[in-house]
Amino acid sequence: MAIVFYKVNEEYGCFSNFAPYEFEINGKYWITSEHYFQAQKFVGTIYEEQIRLASTPMKAAILGRDRNKPLRLDWDKVKDDIMREAVLNKFRMHKKIRDILLLTGTAKIIENTTDDYYWGCGRNGTGKNMLGVILMEIREMFKNG
Repeated sequence: MAIVFYKVNEEYGCFSNFAPYEFEINGKYWITSEHYFQAQKFVGTIYEEQIRLASTPMKAAILGRDRNKPLRLDWDKVKDDIMREAVLNKFRMHKKIRDILLLTGTAKIIENTTDDYYWGCGRNGTGKNMLGVILMEIREMFKNG
Protein backbone atom coordinates (compact mmCIF):
# COMPACT_ATOMS: atom_id res chain seq x y z
CA MET A 1 0.00 0.00 0.00
CA ALA A 2 1.18 3.52 -0.76
CA ILE A 3 0.23 6.83 0.83
CA VAL A 4 -0.03 9.62 -1.74
CA PHE A 5 -0.24 13.30 -0.95
CA TYR A 6 -0.03 16.62 -2.70
CA LYS A 7 -2.71 19.17 -1.84
CA VAL A 8 -2.85 20.60 1.67
CA ASN A 9 -6.62 20.17 1.99
CA GLU A 10 -6.61 16.46 1.09
CA GLU A 11 -5.86 13.42 3.23
CA TYR A 12 -2.20 13.47 4.27
CA GLY A 13 -2.01 17.11 3.16
CA CYS A 14 -0.02 17.80 6.32
CA PHE A 15 2.92 16.11 4.56
CA SER A 16 3.03 18.93 2.00
CA ASN A 17 5.61 21.66 2.42
CA PHE A 18 2.77 24.14 1.86
CA ALA A 19 0.91 22.88 4.96
CA PRO A 20 0.70 25.57 7.68
CA TYR A 21 2.91 24.03 10.38
CA GLU A 22 5.41 26.51 11.72
CA PHE A 23 8.74 25.80 13.36
CA GLU A 24 11.90 27.54 14.47
CA ILE A 25 15.45 26.95 13.25
CA ASN A 26 18.46 28.95 14.47
CA GLY A 27 16.28 31.53 16.18
CA LYS A 28 14.16 32.22 13.10
CA TYR A 29 10.48 31.41 12.80
CA TRP A 30 9.23 29.80 9.57
CA ILE A 31 5.51 29.54 8.81
CA THR A 32 5.95 26.56 6.46
CA SER A 33 8.70 24.18 5.45
CA GLU A 34 8.36 25.62 1.92
CA HIS A 35 9.39 29.03 3.23
CA TYR A 36 12.45 27.56 4.91
CA PHE A 37 13.48 25.41 1.96
CA GLN A 38 13.15 28.18 -0.63
CA ALA A 39 14.92 30.74 1.56
CA GLN A 40 17.93 28.49 2.03
CA LYS A 41 18.69 28.81 -1.67
CA PHE A 42 19.81 32.35 -0.82
CA VAL A 43 21.15 31.99 2.72
CA GLY A 44 22.98 35.08 3.93
CA THR A 45 21.39 37.39 1.35
CA ILE A 46 18.48 39.82 1.45
CA TYR A 47 16.41 37.25 -0.43
CA GLU A 48 16.49 34.81 2.49
CA GLU A 49 14.54 37.20 4.71
CA GLN A 50 12.26 38.30 1.86
CA ILE A 51 11.23 34.67 1.34
CA ARG A 52 10.92 33.98 5.07
CA LEU A 53 8.43 36.85 5.34
CA ALA A 54 6.39 35.93 2.24
CA SER A 55 2.69 35.89 3.07
CA THR A 56 1.99 32.44 1.59
CA PRO A 57 3.98 29.31 0.73
CA MET A 58 3.16 29.85 -2.96
CA LYS A 59 4.70 33.33 -2.81
CA ALA A 60 7.75 31.84 -1.08
CA ALA A 61 7.99 29.20 -3.82
CA ILE A 62 7.73 31.76 -6.60
CA LEU A 63 10.43 33.92 -5.01
CA GLY A 64 12.66 30.90 -4.42
CA ARG A 65 12.31 29.66 -8.00
CA ASP A 66 13.27 33.01 -9.50
CA ARG A 67 16.48 32.31 -11.40
CA ASN A 68 17.29 36.03 -11.62
CA LYS A 69 18.42 35.74 -8.00
CA PRO A 70 21.91 34.36 -7.24
CA LEU A 71 21.36 30.71 -6.24
CA ARG A 72 23.96 29.49 -3.75
CA LEU A 73 26.74 27.59 -5.48
CA ASP A 74 26.45 24.43 -3.37
CA TRP A 75 22.66 24.11 -3.74
CA ASP A 76 22.64 20.76 -5.52
CA LYS A 77 24.89 19.31 -2.79
CA VAL A 78 22.89 20.63 0.18
CA LYS A 79 19.25 20.69 -0.95
CA ASP A 80 18.40 17.19 0.32
CA ASP A 81 19.85 17.92 3.76
CA ILE A 82 18.03 21.24 3.91
CA MET A 83 14.74 19.53 3.04
CA ARG A 84 15.44 16.86 5.66
CA GLU A 85 16.11 19.55 8.29
CA ALA A 86 12.87 21.38 7.42
CA VAL A 87 10.72 18.23 7.49
CA LEU A 88 12.29 16.98 10.71
CA ASN A 89 11.71 20.27 12.51
CA LYS A 90 8.13 20.52 11.26
CA PHE A 91 7.24 17.04 12.53
CA ARG A 92 9.26 17.41 15.73
CA MET A 93 7.31 20.56 16.58
CA HIS A 94 3.81 19.19 15.89
CA LYS A 95 2.76 15.99 17.65
CA LYS A 96 -0.53 15.78 15.74
CA ILE A 97 1.14 15.40 12.35
CA ARG A 98 3.99 13.32 13.78
CA ASP A 99 1.33 10.84 14.93
CA ILE A 100 -0.21 10.84 11.45
CA LEU A 101 3.22 10.13 9.96
CA LEU A 102 3.81 7.28 12.41
CA LEU A 103 0.38 5.79 11.66
CA THR A 104 1.46 5.27 8.05
CA GLY A 105 3.42 2.28 9.38
CA THR A 106 5.68 0.95 6.66
CA ALA A 107 3.69 2.26 3.70
CA LYS A 108 5.54 3.95 0.88
CA ILE A 109 4.90 7.71 0.95
CA ILE A 110 4.67 9.43 -2.43
CA GLU A 111 4.40 13.11 -3.30
CA ASN A 112 1.94 12.80 -6.17
CA THR A 113 2.96 15.71 -8.36
CA THR A 114 2.97 15.55 -12.14
CA ASP A 115 5.56 18.23 -12.81
CA ASP A 116 8.31 17.42 -10.32
CA TYR A 117 10.51 14.43 -11.04
CA TYR A 118 12.95 15.14 -8.23
CA TRP A 119 10.85 15.83 -5.12
CA GLY A 120 7.78 14.01 -6.43
CA CYS A 121 6.83 11.02 -8.55
CA GLY A 122 6.35 12.97 -11.77
CA ARG A 123 3.66 12.48 -14.39
CA ASN A 124 4.47 8.84 -15.11
CA GLY A 125 5.65 7.74 -11.66
CA THR A 126 9.33 7.58 -12.58
CA GLY A 127 10.40 10.54 -10.43
CA LYS A 128 12.84 10.22 -7.51
CA ASN A 129 10.14 11.12 -4.94
CA MET A 130 12.78 12.60 -2.64
CA LEU A 131 10.22 14.32 -0.42
CA GLY A 132 8.48 10.98 0.09
CA VAL A 133 11.84 9.31 0.77
CA ILE A 134 12.70 11.97 3.36
CA LEU A 135 9.30 11.59 5.03
CA MET A 136 9.90 7.82 5.30
CA GLU A 137 13.38 8.46 6.76
CA ILE A 138 11.93 10.88 9.34
CA ARG A 139 9.21 8.34 10.16
CA GLU A 140 11.89 5.73 10.90
CA MET A 141 13.79 8.22 13.08
CA PHE A 142 10.69 8.83 15.19
CA LYS A 143 9.92 5.11 15.40
CA ASN A 144 13.42 4.39 16.66
CA GLY A 145 13.28 7.16 19.25
